[in-house]
Amino acid sequence: MNNPMLALHLTPGRTGPIQGQRPADRNREVRSEGVSFKELLDQQQQLKFSHHAEQRLQQRGIRLQPEQLERIASAVDQAAAKGAKDSLVLFQDIAMIVSVPNRTVVTAMDGPSMKEHIFTQIDSAVVVS
Repeated sequence: MNNPMLALHLTPGRTGPIQGQRPADRNREVRSEGVSFKELLDQQQQLKFSHHAEQRLQQRGIRLQPEQLERIASAVDQAAAKGAKDSLVLFQDIAMIVSVPNRTVVTAMDGPSMKEHIFTQIDSAVVVS
């Protein structure tokens, strides 16, 4: 090996990070301030509403109870399991467009607003019973 740079890179016994940084301690427990893993998991499974969706719900007088939100969230879970990305979720007389990976309701409308409305840029539809 005549090239000194090449010889340095092939030297046996050299291990560890190249830039001299210590690898992260993989056994270290990661916790947020006072938040348990279950609480973090529950937060991830909740539905979020975009600002636009919140405005539409208010304008149209749509109020969702906690048990209704749980049923809708369950439907979003089912859509995610099937690989859905943007889904139309129909619940009673409410239609919602949901970004499934983000678990975010993008917009919502009531029955009268749905008449003669065409839903585009969705890849799935879920009917919540």
